[in-house]
Amino acid sequence: MEIKVLGPGCPKCKKAEKIIKEVVSESGSDARVEKITDMMEIASYGIVSTPAIVVNGEVKSKGKIPKINEIKAWLKM
Repeated sequence: MEIKVLGPGCPKCKKAEKIIKEVVSESGSDARVEKITDMMEIASYGIVSTPAIVVNGEVKSKGKIPKINEIKAWLKM
């Protein structure tokens, strides 16, 4: 599983990345978390509001920090 955190590096983006990494680690998942800061790549997903989360190529969240239960549901896909 591939999880991308899209954002320029603002505090909300950093917090989203931190929470996702913690949930992935605690769950024992082998998901790979990648931080994307390139605005052209972010725009390629149609994102205008960050942070945004992309799981296996599908945008799951945009413009907010995802809740822990949302992240856990994504990991069970």
